[in-house]
Amino acid sequence: MYYGMIVTREREIRNFVKTKYYKINSVFENFTAEWKVNEKSKYFESPKLYNESGLKKEEDAKSLIESLKGKKAIITEIKKSKQKENAPLLFNLAEIQNECTKRFKIKPDETLEIIQNLYEKKLVTYPRTDARVLSTAVAKEISKNLNGLAKNLKQDEEINGYITKMIEEKYPTNNLSKTKYVNDSKITDHYAIIPTGQGFENYAKLPELHREIYRVIVKRFLAIFYPPAEFSKINVTVEIENETFYANEKICTKIGYLEVLKQKDNKEEVNENLKDLKKGQEIEVKELNIKEAETTPPTRYNSGSLILAMENAGKLIEDEELREQIKGAGIGTSATRGEIIKKLEKIKHIEINSKTQIVTPTEKGEAIFDVVNKSMPDMLNPKLTASWEKGLEMVANKEIQPEEFMKKLEKYIKLKFEKFIYR
Repeated sequence: MYYGMIVTREREIRNFVKTKYYKINSVFENFTAEWKVNEKSKYFESPKLYNESGLKKEEDAKSLIESLKGKKAIITEIKKSKQKENAPLLFNLAEIQNECTKRFKIKPDETLEIIQNLYEKKLVTYPRTDARVLSTAVAKEISKNLNGLAKNLKQDEEINGYITKMIEEKYPTNNLSKTKYVNDSKITDHYAIIPTGQGFENYAKLPELHREIYRVIVKRFLAIFYPPAEFSKINVTVEIENETFYANEKICTKIGYLEVLKQKDNKEEVNENLKDLKKGQEIEVKELNIKEAETTPPTRYNSGSLILAMENAGKLIEDEELREQIKGAGIGTSATRGEIIKKLEKIKHIEINSKTQIVTPTEKGEAIFDVVNKSMPDMLNPKLTASWEKGLEMVANKEIQPEEFMKKLEKYIKLKFEKFIYR
């Protein structure tokens, strides 16, 4: 199933053929807007369209531009809205493995090994968890975790700064139970990975990478106590003849939790000229330009994104009941997914680039995929695992007897092998 996902993705990329299409931008005095087709357009439902914002042929794009030259541009609609965005949920193992692959270019099993080490040194909670929330009981005692961090991380200027601001601004820490970060129904055995606020007698001796990963966990934890980030959104609609152009901007007005989780290299380009525009205003068209675009193939998995794909494999299943069966847990467990990837690499079914962590199938892996796909294609379908998971849950809930489930499983396997042997 797992290398089936990798092989399928690789062949999609290998067989992908780029398609060019042509977009049109209108440059006004202070901003640029993009053409999109709507019911008023002469290209509405036209076979000349590639998609809602592009034409298949450059000559059609040029023809559209020629038809609009010298025509009036009128602002027909301005929509202003405010948006709040809360901090993301806490880390489970899959999420922190994906994060560490992106940041530090390490494999999922390496991440688990490091977090296991942090757990054994009492610095973080149990790592092999699928939950991204806390239990009500843990939420009631969360001040102990925060106090431990405040007391023992004073030498870390960045972390200490976030905690100091929480204290000075009096961010509430005792009402977590009323937030999305606490949900007993979404916890099976263990809650999300968070710092314990303890174990600091071991902190100074940690290798640098271990400390960096610990800080990632701490910052995700602190972010849930910060207020939401707030944004101001403006959407402007401009009509030239019966063709419509759209411009929008999103400005962060209050940084909120992003102060803790922001990436230093993230730079947002903002055009504040839209806020001065008025509905019904006529504006001058400076230029009409053609922008050549092309379709792009799907991206390859890296070892971290593969973990997430395995966790969320239920999304690949069309049957709603079966999809629900593995919702939130996917195929495999938080403890086994990294080891599965490690084993596939060891037996040379896949290769993982040590610098980028990009995963590709080997020639051997593709050959095995073809054999399995031809003889027992069900083995490459997440629906099979989901149906087994469903059966096991029915056994656990005493809806069926274990013997009944095993009998059906044995019958399935026997039929598949007989079909394979005698074909």
